[in-house]
Amino acid sequence: MTQPIQRPALAVADGWKEYRLLDCGDGMKQERWGPYTLVRPDPQVLWPRQGGDPAWKDWDGFYHRSDTGGGRWEFRRPLPEDWKLSYGALGLTFRIRPTSFKHTGLFPEQAVNWEWLTARIKAARSPDRGVSVLNLFGYTGAATCAAAAAGASVCHVDAAEGMVKWCRENAALSGLSAAPIRTIVDDCLKFAKRELKRGHRYDAIIMDPPTYGRGSAGEMWKLEDDLWDLLLTCRSLLSDAPLFILINAYTARLSPTVVANLLAALMDGRGGTITAGEVGLPVQADGKVLPCGIYGRWEK
Repeated sequence: MTQPIQRPALAVADGWKEYRLLDCGDGMKQERWGPYTLVRPDPQVLWPRQGGDPAWKDWDGFYHRSDTGGGRWEFRRPLPEDWKLSYGALGLTFRIRPTSFKHTGLFPEQAVNWEWLTARIKAARSPDRGVSVLNLFGYTGAATCAAAAAGASVCHVDAAEGMVKWCRENAALSGLSAAPIRTIVDDCLKFAKRELKRGHRYDAIIMDPPTYGRGSAGEMWKLEDDLWDLLLTCRSLLSDAPLFILINAYTARLSPTVVANLLAALMDGRGGTITAGEVGLPVQADGKVLPCGIYGRWEK
């Protein structure tokens, strides 16, 4: 039986206290990350900035994109190498650091997915049942921390050693040093296949697949060639009483409908509900919503 698909919906991360998307326009966004204001490029901001000085005089750090690729930060005053940012609704704290590739180590729009997975883990847990979660392409571990704070045991996998180290730091900042979090530096597809051979199973699986990537030993990942293989492997990794599969994506190669169709094909005959849509952030200046990626969710 084919699962019902709830058509694409926009989920807005409006629960932040320490982060704000202040304004955006002309390809740039102005954000408040705790005590510091950063201005960064964003390819989704195709509309002009309405009123005011388009140069944004109020900023501590400004990322200048290079015509030849990449870019550089300009700081008006000395900033610490990193600082803390908390998401109070879930009791999580993260390390923020402006990187050379414009990111800060956190995608605040993903708070909607942290809230979603937290609710499902807490509802499933009981004295007689634990919940195990596999987080693939786990980056700096925000979703890992959210799942662990909700009471799950989590296996966090990323091919970049620096990102896995950052995940451990975020777990410590969130008071989760003693939580059952296993951090692995590995190619996600190869790791998933080894887990299957080892007989390991998970109640929930999270993934954030890139368009292209390299594994820890130089393995090539290409979305069009490898995503379905990974999804099939993950389906076999699910426990006998699975909770959910959550797919996040920032690549233009995937739309919410494509992700919903993938999940429908993957979980055909297993029941459950599929939801897909965009995640976004509210713009404080004018009430717009900045789209920041897509999600697809299957839940039993």
